[in-house]
Amino acid sequence: MTRKVIIDCDMGTDDAVALCMALFDERLDILALTATEGCVTADQATRNLQAIVGMLDPDRHPRLGAATSTENAPAVNTTYLYGEDGLGNTGFEVSELQHMMPADKLIVDCIRANPGDVTVVCLGPYTNLARAFRRDPYVTEQVDRIVMMGGSIRAGGNITQAAEFNCYFDPQSAQEVFCSRTTKTLVPLDVTREVKFGLDLIDKLPERYCRAGEFLRQILPYAFRAYRQKLGQEDINLNDAVGILAMLEPELFEFEPMAGQVETEGQLTRGVTVFDRRMAPEWRNNMEVATSLKHEQAEAAIVKSLCLAGNAT
Repeated sequence: MTRKVIIDCDMGTDDAVALCMALFDERLDILALTATEGCVTADQATRNLQAIVGMLDPDRHPRLGAATSTENAPAVNTTYLYGEDGLGNTGFEVSELQHMMPADKLIVDCIRANPGDVTVVCLGPYTNLARAFRRDPYVTEQVDRIVMMGGSIRAGGNITQAAEFNCYFDPQSAQEVFCSRTTKTLVPLDVTREVKFGLDLIDKLPERYCRAGEFLRQILPYAFRAYRQKLGQEDINLNDAVGILAMLEPELFEFEPMAGQVETEGQLTRGVTVFDRRMAPEWRNNMEVATSLKHEQAEAAIVKSLCLAGNAT
């Protein structure tokens, strides 16, 4: 039986890899893909989403939701890792769809049409999901599960010293989703950082003669160069690919019930995820959090999933 899924992402390189994994997985029935502002602007995120789906051309095209600008978004720049377009400066051509539905409206429509059956996977800032809950608060009771890549327990941050990017970019939306009355799984940096890929990943990708192989071989070399030049790392992280894997193969992870919230106002701590882990906690558990994973098996599973995408295209 397939799982009905909405995937919401901010359309950088690791999001693109995650979409390659998901679009051709027979276990998933992808109802919609929605773009959100984050590592690129709202307009660029929407363009990237259309370009990726057009280039991969899956047999069953999901509905697409357009990103809209985020209120009070911080002036952050992640293009040094992913390029000005978020996809390694590949400049993919795209035939832009006219009158695309806003992402939050599409999320509401899909959930209302499939009550109790939809898993929402958030790989970027949680703006669209929070807006969907504001648009129609009743849908919080109709979501099956939310799987979120973001936050950290002890790992610190990747955009500031303390905060992970998705929670930092729109902390108010992150806090609203954290506190919503939904079943939630959080996949934090502590876990995603355990999965690393060396340059030999390129040799393991599908060949160029297939669409997925051609696409991946265009976007990933930029990430390897940027990690080496800007961060001094020979390996790269594909955080969002790990987020998708947590939904596809949860048996590779260990989870722990936790009570978590997001700091929305701190000057130095904006977007920090805070968990009540005292001996006598006062907060009620509101999510399960991935605390570890079998990283070698996870790396192999991601590569296998990308190869299956190559076979399908």
